[in-house]
Amino acid sequence: MNRFWRLLEVLEKRYGDMEFFEKDPFRVLITTILSQRTRDENTLAASKNLFKKVRTPEDILKMDIKTLKRLVKPAGMYDQKARKIKEVSKIIVERFGGEVPKTREELMDMLGVGYKTADVVLMYGLGIPSIAIDTHCNRIPKRLGLVPESADVEEVKRILERNIPKEKWWLVNLGLVQFGREICRPVKPRCDVCPLKDMCDFYRRGK
Repeated sequence: MNRFWRLLEVLEKRYGDMEFFEKDPFRVLITTILSQRTRDENTLAASKNLFKKVRTPEDILKMDIKTLKRLVKPAGMYDQKARKIKEVSKIIVERFGGEVPKTREELMDMLGVGYKTADVVLMYGLGIPSIAIDTHCNRIPKRLGLVPESADVEEVKRILERNIPKEKWWLVNLGLVQFGREICRPVKPRCDVCPLKDMCDFYRRGK
């Protein structure tokens, strides 16, 4: 069996019933900015604080920076993140008429929006298929030998998207994150219980 299909088979079995909702693209964008270099629970707390007070980029522009910093403080690096959120909101209003842009290039042209943030917004905010390469989606395919160890994130993305059907890209995004937290952890991976260890280069090397 093709090794990409084997990976999909395992992800489907373990995570195929995970619920996948499209959400408001502005909320997805801002929450992803808040998630940078912090824990999920901190992101959630900051996002809840903020979206109790705002709904649109226009609302962000009306809010004073001191209040914005206070609301997003649980996410850490709140000074930098608040300024990014202000700048992104300004660009959305002034350049895109208040609507989150719908292309990767336009998204990445905004301050604080890198490849991962752009792909998350496309997939989860706009329903446009795209594989977002986070630390798990980068680490696991390399350990399995599906992509070269030397591949940068853009090459990892290209290889995965070339070998996995577009209708399953959401499963790769959600499934690899969960699999990376539960089994293929960055430190002390649980290789003994991994259903993919028989095809894993990392396991065969005994690391």
